[in-house]
Amino acid sequence: MTFTYVIEHMEEDETTPKSLPPWVELEYAHMITLAGINGQVEFTHLSHNSSSSLDARLAPINESVASYQVHTQSVMKMLEQNSIPITRVCLLDPKAQTALAPEDGKIFDHFLFGVSDDPPRDRTSELRQLGFPSRHLGPMQMTTDTALGVTKRVVDDKVQLNAIPYVDFPTITFNAKESVEMPFRYIANGKEPILPPGMRELLHEDLNKSFDF
Repeated sequence: MTFTYVIEHMEEDETTPKSLPPWVELEYAHMITLAGINGQVEFTHLSHNSSSSLDARLAPINESVASYQVHTQSVMKMLEQNSIPITRVCLLDPKAQTALAPEDGKIFDHFLFGVSDDPPRDRTSELRQLGFPSRHLGPMQMTTDTALGVTKRVVDDKVQLNAIPYVDFPTITFNAKESVEMPFRYIANGKEPILPPGMRELLHEDLNKSFDF
């Protein structure tokens, strides 16, 4: 079965020509890799500026990645246009009563995510009100690209949620004097978190900016 991962963009766009913050573009680019070559990623509810910016960012990626589309319409409009009932769509919701399990891959073929931010806000509440069935990914907040990667491993690769290796609140060390703690759970590669390509450099750049007076 082909699984579709829907990213409902719920951040306010920045008032710059580029529109999307750099960290969002890095996470979104990472998602089409994490979804796997047989996956489909739908980015929904973007402004026209954001849509053009994201298309330009994703187009040069030539490794084995999922198919993707960028939409200005909301997830509900996209589902309506494609005659997809919400019973086939699983909302990944920290407040859901039931954890995601491999068996959910037989129930749902679409998995819906709202963009997370820091400090955490309950962005998912807006999607929760629309009546989607839901599942959670455990007690720790994840970045949205991590949540997509975990979902793919569970429903597509049939790995139990608690069998995936994680690292919580990792410290990213740049040198002997500079480091930053990340307030999220990540999939682990050994002892290191799996970050979007370019994220470590962006974090270091932002850290250096904080010391510019």
